[in-house]
Amino acid sequence: MKVFNYQKICSDLISKLSKREKEVISRRFGLDGKERETLEAVGNGFGICRERVRQIQKASFDKIKKRTEKYQKVFSHFLEYFKESGGLRKEDVLLKELGQEKEGNEVYFLLTLQEPFQKLNENDDLYSLWTIDENSHLLAKRAINSVFSQLKKIKKPLLLQKLNKVSLTEKVLASYLQVSKKIQKNEDNLYGLSYWPEINPRGVKDKAYLVFKKVKKPLHFSEVANLVEKSHIQTVHNELIKDNRFVLVGRGIYALAEWGYYPGQVKDVIVKTLKQAGEPLTKEEVLEEVLKQRLIKRNTILLNLGNKEYFLKDSEGRYQIKQI
Repeated sequence: MKVFNYQKICSDLISKLSKREKEVISRRFGLDGKERETLEAVGNGFGICRERVRQIQKASFDKIKKRTEKYQKVFSHFLEYFKESGGLRKEDVLLKELGQEKEGNEVYFLLTLQEPFQKLNENDDLYSLWTIDENSHLLAKRAINSVFSQLKKIKKPLLLQKLNKVSLTEKVLASYLQVSKKIQKNEDNLYGLSYWPEINPRGVKDKAYLVFKKVKKPLHFSEVANLVEKSHIQTVHNELIKDNRFVLVGRGIYALAEWGYYPGQVKDVIVKTLKQAGEPLTKEEVLEEVLKQRLIKRNTILLNLGNKEYFLKDSEGRYQIKQI
């Protein structure tokens, strides 16, 4: 990306201002290397009202804009940057990319000086962004809504390539989705709804859930704790017990319910197996089905199967649920 000395450009643009005007602009836009200040904060520093600060800023801008002609290459560079991103960009990303980490405030100041650059403040759905035309803003909202509907229907995170059903380049679609509060990208570059644990994990249990999704096999709670950063083993165990997304399938071993595992003791699994079969099953048939659900020894299943309070064995050696 082409780099300009924005600090030098801004210093030149405000060089013809009065001392007071220069300080107001510097403080309002953070051109002094500090944070940008509000009208009220600047006014308090001068002992004047915020409206007076606004008037000074406006008068200063009228003078500055007359001197921007010689920096049209800078503004053309900004315009090209926006066009490549579909006409808009999330503010913090924009300032970081154009300002090369150190000159974000200067870029912000320069963008305020010329059309078609326009800032749109943060709202319930979108983060603060800059755009060059209303059409790109509307197009972005349509694309976001389309992707949101797609994700809500599919109910799982997807790569950007799988989401692009709106006839946009991947770079443009990524730029649009970046301003959305409803859709976010995780560290694996998967896009999903912002409240999904795969996208925005909250607490130990969501992080544990992501561990299972990644390894795709049952794990002992101590293994989960090792894979969840800065987590105590007992804390992880307690969270797994309380959350119905996880099923205890062995001695301290958990799996995800969404993988087809169902909760309960071994006895409960046998009952469910026999109910699903709809007919008596042999010992081996019961063992085969229960071992799909639990990582336990065969003898543990046989001990439960021999519980005459719950199960009966017919003359052919087949088992059924005892009718109470």
